[in-house]
Amino acid sequence: MYKVNCLNPIAKCGTDLFGDNYTITENTNEADAILVRSAQMHELELSKDTIAVARAGAGVNNIPLDKYASEGVVVFNTPGANANGVKELVIAALIYGSRGIIGGANWCQENKADEAIGKTAEKAKKAFAGSEIKGKKLGVIGLGAIGAQVANAAVGLGMEVYGFDPYVSVDAAWNISRAVKHITNVNDIYTDCDYITIHVPLLDSTKGMVDAEAISKMKKGVIFLNFARDILVDEEAMVKAVAEGHVAKYVTDFANPTVVGKENIIVTPHLGASTAESEDNCAIMAVKQIRDFIENGNVINSVNYPRCDAGLCQYESRVTVCHKNIPNMLTQFTGLFAKLSINVPEMVSKSRGDYAYTIIDIDGKADASMVDEISKIDGVLRVRIVK
Repeated sequence: MYKVNCLNPIAKCGTDLFGDNYTITENTNEADAILVRSAQMHELELSKDTIAVARAGAGVNNIPLDKYASEGVVVFNTPGANANGVKELVIAALIYGSRGIIGGANWCQENKADEAIGKTAEKAKKAFAGSEIKGKKLGVIGLGAIGAQVANAAVGLGMEVYGFDPYVSVDAAWNISRAVKHITNVNDIYTDCDYITIHVPLLDSTKGMVDAEAISKMKKGVIFLNFARDILVDEEAMVKAVAEGHVAKYVTDFANPTVVGKENIIVTPHLGASTAESEDNCAIMAVKQIRDFIENGNVINSVNYPRCDAGLCQYESRVTVCHKNIPNMLTQFTGLFAKLSINVPEMVSKSRGDYAYTIIDIDGKADASMVDEISKIDGVLRVRIVK
């Protein structure tokens, strides 16, 4: 019986996918796997029994990835599961950022006691006039699951769309409209586009990438949208650019003291994935990935270990190993099985940075003594018998 702990409420349509061999526990110390949304895990010491953490969402800044990797704990996220929810809000932001919708709605609320508000509104509405987005240039920085959907939707709305992503995956590329113009230098996005939206992951290399220098290159009157992460942008520089009129509006989904209450800055409280559908999709995807890992040893959409998929085991036993990405590991694994006179008909091994993951299918019965022998190899972090 496998035990799963939910640090946050997880949609029932997801947890219902756990079979009879699973039970939900309130005790993290006995959990084989943990499901999480926004709960902070940096101070959480995991049990030695915990082998996996699944984030029902894309961002994983609430999880200590390197620490868990060093303990042989595989961390998953659910990229794309909430993409449509975020895309729809970004498209809404393009429109309410261009039109005086927010100001106009606030005006109506402030003047609700005016019995002649219909007449008064006709005079007041000129203060909330805006621009249409059709025919305007949109730059999309990052063409992953969300960025690609935003780009395609904007094409459908008649915008001239430019996309920048030097690391775009083959799968993502297939899903991007041919009308999206591929840009190889992000500076071209800054200098040419009327609207810019950013959809890159938060990494050391992307933190603060939209800095004062980048903002200075932007077209005067640009509207900049940030529904990815607030610290991708130097927001003090952005606030200054908005105040000076160089940036017409900054629209962000991340409330903080730097941006809240500033003129021509529209802030929402992290609503991108706050839809019932997104929460359901994330829960379902997270549970499926946990089950595939526990039952088959496959690693799909991990953020601290490489993707490693060997499908269903067709042999007597399957053993998986989390280990450091150092030379001679595979030779030592196969050498050990050779000493035991056990054939290894299938083996899949992948590496990612400092860590690697290996799936070994064997013609023989895996047992605890075998796990002990593999665990003694220098660089091995965790060994598990899957079958």
